[in-house]
Amino acid sequence: MRLFVALVPPPDILDELEEAVRPYADEVPELKWVRRELLHVTLAFLGEADERTLGRLLPRLERAAGRHGRPSLSLAGAGAFPGSGAHARVLWTGLYGDRRTLARLAASVAAAGRRAGTPPDKHRTFRPHLTVARSRRPVDVRPLLERLSAFAGAPWTADAVHLVRSHLPGREYDQVTYESLKTWSLR
Repeated sequence: MRLFVALVPPPDILDELEEAVRPYADEVPELKWVRRELLHVTLAFLGEADERTLGRLLPRLERAAGRHGRPSLSLAGAGAFPGSGAHARVLWTGLYGDRRTLARLAASVAAAGRRAGTPPDKHRTFRPHLTVARSRRPVDVRPLLERLSAFAGAPWTADAVHLVRSHLPGREYDQVTYESLKTWSLR
């Protein structure tokens, strides 16, 4: 099973984000906007894990969540991966607020994953963001970045971490689907 650990912003925060991006949804036809039920902040991508690894992972993630406070965060601005947005595949909004607590939490859940035996992702550095759209091929999103740069969402408190299983399109699923396997409250 393909796993990641995430924060999920509350519904009113997602409402704000949807309101901010809605006017631009058709401007770049190549962009596929992330469905609301898939919006999240990835703390750690854990990759493929079997049931045995999952059994080792659960108590480690529970301990990690219990050691960290609830960061106050807000969504704001816009960015793109890679680079300046001229050849982007991902459009995102940033996270502001208690980023140190957020970074420590991300490092802690990633360490829990490594100790449980999930493959380390040597190419991913934690960059706090929430992906709002993707494209299969590089597209120029600079006009969107300019318009969305002024977006500033209300503050919210992240109160829990979620272990999420990602189901990719195939025999059982016709589109990407996320299944929350377990949720732990932050201290």
